[in-house]
Amino acid sequence: MQKILLVTPPLTQLNTPYPATAYLTNFLKEKGFTVFQTDLGIELVLEIFSKNGLRKIFEEAKSKTPKENLVAFQRILKLENVYLETIEPTIKFLQGKDSTLANRICNSDFLPEGSRFEVFEELDFAFGNLGITDKARFLATLYLEDLADFIRGTVSPFFEFSRYAEKLSLSATSFEPLEKALLQETNFVDKILLELLEKHLQTFQPGVVGFSVPFPGNLYGALVCGKFIRQNFPQIKILLGGGFVNTELRELSEAKFFDFVDFVTLDDGERPLLNLLEFFEGKREKGLLKRVFLRENGEVKFLNGSFDRDFPHSETGFPSYEGLKLDCYLSVFETLNPMHRLWSDGRWNKLTLVHGCYWKKCSFCDVTLDYIGRYELSPIKILVDRIEKIV
Repeated sequence: MQKILLVTPPLTQLNTPYPATAYLTNFLKEKGFTVFQTDLGIELVLEIFSKNGLRKIFEEAKSKTPKENLVAFQRILKLENVYLETIEPTIKFLQGKDSTLANRICNSDFLPEGSRFEVFEELDFAFGNLGITDKARFLATLYLEDLADFIRGTVSPFFEFSRYAEKLSLSATSFEPLEKALLQETNFVDKILLELLEKHLQTFQPGVVGFSVPFPGNLYGALVCGKFIRQNFPQIKILLGGGFVNTELRELSEAKFFDFVDFVTLDDGERPLLNLLEFFEGKREKGLLKRVFLRENGEVKFLNGSFDRDFPHSETGFPSYEGLKLDCYLSVFETLNPMHRLWSDGRWNKLTLVHGCYWKKCSFCDVTLDYIGRYELSPIKILVDRIEKIV
């Protein structure tokens, strides 16, 4: 039985893992498969925003000439040593591992300040005299965003927190912009990403790698990884699925897309993934796969001949976070809006309470899709059992 590696490509949230791979990991383990999972997004961020990683970024950036914001980038370059000395303590603070740094951040010149700091002048009004920790996290987030701007302007045009080359996926009316970016020389940040991926491939030796793409900002990273696997580990099967795929790639017809992946699945992933694994083991005919795109004889085909039903919500199990670095996520503070900050503030234990939507009347929503239209509740006892298992 082949080993499976499930990957969340960069970038989603920095404060908590996206739960898709966690659900599928536990589901497949209960079916007897050997499964590993990783969040390449947080790993990439932690690799870059370390003293050693940032030193490499600065060295690479010195040979580049940014097209805009030249003065701001020159200022950051001049403060290189200050950034190198403050980056790891700041990351440790945002991970909740050193709360004592809050006063130094708020009451001294501990953090170097770039252009992001110029926008906010009334911080005392926003946080008052008591919000020292929140104010420090907000300032530390501005500090990281300054560095992210610097990276994007010098060594990687696609780098951005919570998204990676998102514009390539959002604005494209064809596959051409993405393909052009993927065929260019590998940029510096992508090289770091691929080094991280290769370590996992060497460690786990998977026969199947599945990428979950929940948002537009995950697609480019997934395809960069798929390209690397195809070139260096051609024996590995590459799968792609997730929320963005379910909404934006339902009519996939671009054959070149499959230069980077082998199979693309739609909607709930449990049954399509299980059918594919049976196919890889010779236990299922290709025509009996479920909701799968593939390339055959140079053409994209959609196969949905499986007679197996989707698993009811009550049978999909609970998310297992085993293998994810839960103590390494960053609690960042991107906005002063108290509602919006919930997205990036603190780690979440995410649990799906119901499947689909009970309302099904919103005009902007395609309620004919199974993962929306099939509304299923789980009994309270099952939900409580799942909460206890997560704990």
